[in-house]
Amino acid sequence: MESTINISGLLLYSLVLLMIISFLLILFLITRLKTETILRKQFEQKFNERDSRKENFELETIKSKLNPHLFKNVLNSIQSHAYQSYYALDKLSNVLDYILYESDCDYVSLKEETDFALSLIEINRLKVSPLFDLRIKNRISPGADLFNQQLISPLITIDLIENAFKHADIQSPDAFISIVFDLSDTTFSLIVSNKISKKPILKKEKSGFGKENLRKRLDLIYQSHYTLEHTTDNDTYIAHLKINLLEHKAKMSSAG
Repeated sequence: MESTINISGLLLYSLVLLMIISFLLILFLITRLKTETILRKQFEQKFNERDSRKENFELETIKSKLNPHLFKNVLNSIQSHAYQSYYALDKLSNVLDYILYESDCDYVSLKEETDFALSLIEINRLKVSPLFDLRIKNRISPGADLFNQQLISPLITIDLIENAFKHADIQSPDAFISIVFDLSDTTFSLIVSNKISKKPILKKEKSGFGKENLRKRLDLIYQSHYTLEHTTDNDTYIAHLKINLLEHKAKMSSAG
């Protein structure tokens, strides 16, 4: 009898233990299933986020392929203006150096004066269209005897050149400015011509030496050793300055 009770107790104990194990196993499976569900959702979320990032990346890649063309065009434009600005500032620096350090001298060399005049022309070139007909001819040989001798009054060329840019008809299709530097054995020549603008020019005070002031200056310095002619041929204005440097040099030598 006691043996039967022990067997029954053992079976009951085993049954309870099996039920507990089964419960724990079910609980484990449920917990694992929940965990896997959570992990699957997290994975799906990450996968969706990755797809979204991938789409955004592809979109940004497309944009990056398109935008550089626009950026390059803008950069080229900026670069062009930057180069023009740098070029203009470089020429302006030359002009300012000449005005500050050379204009106080009684005389400079023809080389120094023509270098100044050419820099001044390049600065004025920026004010007109790239298609504008600007004709510059420098016929002076660097090896000429009088080229490096100090016989030219500084800034003597500025008035004729500035007047050409100020009074030229730069809007007309056939507009032009022509500037020619020349040096013979004895005489420096500057010829400036331009198509006359039909628009009235507003007069400004202190806008340059002016014809009369230039002529007075030439009279004072070169006396009878120069000529300055202003002529009009149809709609073209021509200014022609000639200075006999050899005669002027002889006069300076005799006076010295």
